[in-house]
Order: sequence, then structure tokens, then C-alpha cells
Amino acid sequence: MILLAEDGSRIGHTPRATVHGLDTPLHLAFSCYLLREDGQVLLTRRALAKRTWPGVWTNSFCGHPRFGEEMTDAIRRHAAHELGLEVSGIEMVLPDFRYRAVDASGVVENEICPVFFATTTQDCEPNPDEVMDLAWTSMQDLGTAITATPWAFSPWMVSQLNQLGEIDLGAERR
Repeated sequence: MILLAEDGSRIGHTPRATVHGLDTPLHLAFSCYLLREDGQVLLTRRALAKRTWPGVWTNSFCGHPRFGEEMTDAIRRHAAHELGLEVSGIEMVLPDFRYRAVDASGVVENEICPVFFATTTQDCEPNPDEVMDLAWTSMQDLGTAITATPWAFSPWMVSQLNQLGEIDLGAERR
């Protein structure tokens, strides 16, 4: 994993197994939302074996680029590994997204995590070590679900969609 300073500059790298814990250092990641031609977006439910946020619904897939790997290559690699498909039309939509969150077990996520949209025309063949369920839905229906039950989704996805203007959690709580 690529370790980052507070200003986002790269300061080193370390094996992935040493990063996610109770005091996770700031590191580089990405989130990707996979879209079909009909405008549907793919949601995935994280496998129960995942170390962080097991069983939680989230965006299509997330990952970490390897040292020396271009972000688009990391996205393609993770799409193939997690969902068994190829992606195209990769577009960065939130270049400066950053978050820190703690899951129920105390494991910390602490990432600078640019957000991407990509497309596919292929059917998913999910890796059961990564994904336990999936669903294609409209952004509108996703926004409605997150507004009603934000706790059922990954904290990064809720924040990302709020920043993208797909949901407005503030308006519902006034």
C-alpha cells in the first residue's frame, strides 16, 4: 500500500496486511461505481470474511493501487478480481475524496480515495471472497435507500454520494 502524508504526498509503501488496524496510517485507495448503458449502478455487499465492514452494502468495488501502478490499471485489476469483468470509460468524478471511519470491530479506514465511474457490458461473476451479493439499481433508488437507512451502507459510499449530489442527508434531518 502507498502511504501518504497529510498533504497527500507519497511518503512510502508497506504490505497491505500491515495497514488496516486500530491505528491505520493514511494511505491511497480508490472507489469505483460501475454503470451499465441503461444507467443502472452496481452495488455490492461485502463478503462476511472481509476484515472491514463485512456484510455491508457499498459501491461496486474499492481497492488500493500497488506501488508503481497507475490508478486506472488498479481499477481494471480489481474489477477483474472482485467481479470477473472488464471495465471501460474510466472517469474520475471526485479526485480529492478523503475519509476516516471506524467499523464495529474498531478497525480504522483512513484513506485518500479518489472516486471513479466506469462502464461495462459484461455480466458479473463475483469472487465470493470479496462479494456476497450484488444488485443493479438506479441512482435515484440508491439515494432514496441511503437517505432512509444510511447505517446499512458503507460510510464512504454515503459520503461520496452526498458529495456527488446524489443524496442530501442534511435536508432529511432538518
